[in-house]
Amino acid sequence: MEIKIGEQRVGPDHPPFIIAEMSGNHNQSIDRALEIVEQAAKAGAHALKIQTYTADTMTLDHKSDEFHIGDAESLWKGKSLYELYQEAYTPWNWHKKIFERCRELGMIGFSTPFDESSVDFLESLRVPLYKIASFENTDLPLIKKVAKTGKPVIISTGMATAGEITEMVEAFESAGGKDLILLKCTSSYPATPKNSNIVTIPHMKDLFQCQIGLSDHTLGTGVAVASVALGATVVEKHFTLARKDGGVDAQFSLEPEEMKELVEETERAWQSLGKVNYGPTASEKKSGKYRRSLYITEDLKSGDTLTESNFRAIRPGYGLPPKYYELLLGKKVNADVKRGTPMSWDLIG
Repeated sequence: MEIKIGEQRVGPDHPPFIIAEMSGNHNQSIDRALEIVEQAAKAGAHALKIQTYTADTMTLDHKSDEFHIGDAESLWKGKSLYELYQEAYTPWNWHKKIFERCRELGMIGFSTPFDESSVDFLESLRVPLYKIASFENTDLPLIKKVAKTGKPVIISTGMATAGEITEMVEAFESAGGKDLILLKCTSSYPATPKNSNIVTIPHMKDLFQCQIGLSDHTLGTGVAVASVALGATVVEKHFTLARKDGGVDAQFSLEPEEMKELVEETERAWQSLGKVNYGPTASEKKSGKYRRSLYITEDLKSGDTLTESNFRAIRPGYGLPPKYYELLLGKKVNADVKRGTPMSWDLIG
């Protein structure tokens, strides 16, 4: 199930693959975009993702209500779709600089294409993998297009039913796709932990027989860390230099220190999984001496009887286990015994 992306290996035997999503947080500044790359690398992210589209490849410049965002709770209420994508898109002539900077800093740079023309463009830049966004996950021709590149593909499953995910997987495989990662995703911005339902992750893994990750739009890092405990091998979070700077996705994006915490805490969560284990680990064995065990607590003469006053379960753990306490009460010692002697079978005659 391991997937190799460049020199990076992704899978359950490796630390979680952390993706910093720039989206539109560059605020139309190439200098800011490159600084986001710098800070993502400094925070320890393994990859940085951008989005490849223009307003014209996404929608129509149309005045009717259906082309406007009317949801009262939306961060983008009142904008037309065209206006939103004009504000958020990453100019195509920036892509090469962004990807080159990623490579220089040891990070994987890649993108989400939104139509066939953007796939062709990204192929010209030799990106190592692709991401399909939740709102495009029913665009089976687009999924087939990226599958045919032969590169690993990540698909966010926000809003998708189990049947729709099955169709995505079948479309991917029918076009020759080999390496697929599905991301559990809640497509609200920001999402709440209560609506994240990350217990779906192990179910998805069993159902679709591929790696599962999390595209996380919640605030903070708790949901992402918990997802690793449930088997997530990939975590994607939106990333910005500072939320106060604004931007289309700033409100639910991590800042550099938070991204650093995400990288560190998800790796700790992964390390803690280990394997099913009972009994002392190698590191615990030396602590066994601090367990309780049976000791002689008063000086005794040969023939004296073990009683509650001269025989107890105490620390350290060099004597017989406490489970023999009741069995040994009333027995006689076969030699003189000093206070502080660990109990052994040799003392009973």
